[in-house]
Amino acid sequence: MRLAVLIPVKRFTAAKGRLTGVLADADRAALARWMATRVVDVVAEVPTYVACDDDTVAAWAGERGTQVIWGAGLGLNGAVDDGVERIAAAGFDHVLVTHADLARPAGLLEVVHPGRITLVPDRRHDGTNVMSFPMSTPLRASYGGGSFSRHLAQALGFDEVELEVRSDADLSLDLDTPRDLAHPLIREVLPEWLPTSPANPHR
Repeated sequence: MRLAVLIPVKRFTAAKGRLTGVLADADRAALARWMATRVVDVVAEVPTYVACDDDTVAAWAGERGTQVIWGAGLGLNGAVDDGVERIAAAGFDHVLVTHADLARPAGLLEVVHPGRITLVPDRRHDGTNVMSFPMSTPLRASYGGGSFSRHLAQALGFDEVELEVRSDADLSLDLDTPRDLAHPLIREVLPEWLPTSPANPHR
């Protein structure tokens, strides 16, 4: 199996918009970059591609040793589909697609199994945090509200491949809202410099 990882990364200064009012703009951008760095570092042993349309993100991705797939104006779903197609054209036969805002990404590579589609929903079983699939049974990106049910319906359409829905206490944790910042498993890993971190005496 030739595995590649695809991570779509939004412009850091535009990320985590729902935390406006809780975190200053600079802290939101720094938090987005911190989370994306942790995700990239976890999969560093595997060829990794970052899909983006921002020069700062592209420069950061290059510094982390990843390949950049530029997708200006494609949106999230278009960028992921374009990235999967380019990775397939590069000769890879399996891809792991993951969000960049996972609070606890350590188990990402454990999701990958040859010949199997694996979906990791968020903890509300609404969104899709991680997808792993063979290039022979590619899933079209359908992110947005209710994406998990749409990705699951696609996966069920492939009779010839095994399907796993993985309920993972860590990988189900993304960080989008002020309520997420209060989740005990997320608070354990927040960086000390973040104003809402329990380790930050100035919060």
